[in-house]
Amino acid sequence: MASAKSHPLLARLGPVVLLIVAMCSIQSGAAIARSLFDVIGASGMTSIRLILAAGLMLIFLRPWRRPVSRRAWKAIVIYGVAMGCMNFLLYQALQTVPLGIAVALEFTGPLMVAMLASRRMLDLLWIAFAVAGLVVLLLPGGATSTAIDPYGALCALGAGVCWALYILFGQKAGSGNGTQSAALGITVAAVAVAPIGVVDTGTALLAPAILPLALAVAILSTALPYTLEMIALPRLPTQTFGTLMSLEPAVGALAGLLFLGQQLHQLQWLAIGAIIVASIGTTLTGRRRVPATEASVRE
Repeated sequence: MASAKSHPLLARLGPVVLLIVAMCSIQSGAAIARSLFDVIGASGMTSIRLILAAGLMLIFLRPWRRPVSRRAWKAIVIYGVAMGCMNFLLYQALQTVPLGIAVALEFTGPLMVAMLASRRMLDLLWIAFAVAGLVVLLLPGGATSTAIDPYGALCALGAGVCWALYILFGQKAGSGNGTQSAALGITVAAVAVAPIGVVDTGTALLAPAILPLALAVAILSTALPYTLEMIALPRLPTQTFGTLMSLEPAVGALAGLLFLGQQLHQLQWLAIGAIIVASIGTTLTGRRRVPATEASVRE
């Protein structure tokens, strides 16, 4: 069998395809999760997803095989709590905000992390694009005759703050611990956040009709994209990774349209596009940063 080295085009495109599939998987999982809110609620869906995802990661990665330093544990705990809160707040937002808009609002977290890493005047342009997109999405009547629910918007923005913390502490947690820190972080997230949904939902979480779809969400939103990203990231330049990740809000909007029938107004698409442009611009013109780490799985 010919190796990727003998096919330069395959070597370049393969990781890109894997990362795009990972993004589609994450947003498809979010769409399926949204469809279960009427049965077990947003907090219940958060809980069952984190519990199942943690179980899968513990079974397949077995993070207990290597010791973890006290310093690493501190980063892992913050990383895990940020991950759990990010999941919880995003699912709270999805109750009232379309998937594409929620992901766009959440994406402001990593966007701000990228912007704060640079001090160049050109970054003001990308900030202007991001702010313009947010204004159009959030102002009553700005993008559609129906205003975005304030509580849902705040939850999505809060998820963005948690995503920023997740990136910062995920890099520290992943340094020297790799996939071990991801498995431990997801476990911390489940321990920290899952009890909320367990209390709210009770035994409904164990309903036979729920578990297969919940398992699909855990695989699509965590296990599968995590594995694909682990394969793709070492083979992708940091700028390419950042540029591709900028497509996440658009992928979320398409998933909402295809799986949930969520139609967006033309101005909402333009606002999402402005946030994407801001992220791509920041990625391509910002200073060189540390290569992307394993701590990239979201939501």
